[in-house]
Amino acid sequence: MARVSVDEELLMNLLDFKLSHLKEEIDRILSKWNYTSSTEFLKHAKDGTLSEAEMDAIELINLNDERERLLGEKRVLVKCNVSNF
Repeated sequence: MARVSVDEELLMNLLDFKLSHLKEEIDRILSKWNYTSSTEFLKHAKDGTLSEAEMDAIELINLNDERERLLGEKRVLVKCNVSNF
């Protein structure tokens, strides 16, 4: 695997942009079904309260997983930057 040097500020901006985009996509799905909570939406999609929501539920799970992964990456970067001072 190749390694590339990236400016830390640029990397943080890219992470923030991607996180913002993921949040918008999550909000779009929740708005479509008139929900404000991912947990509640997924619960209702799973128990059949929301018929036809399966594909959006799968997409929401994937978006949430990606968001959590990127938040973890960002925490590691912030922690590394703090320890370098």
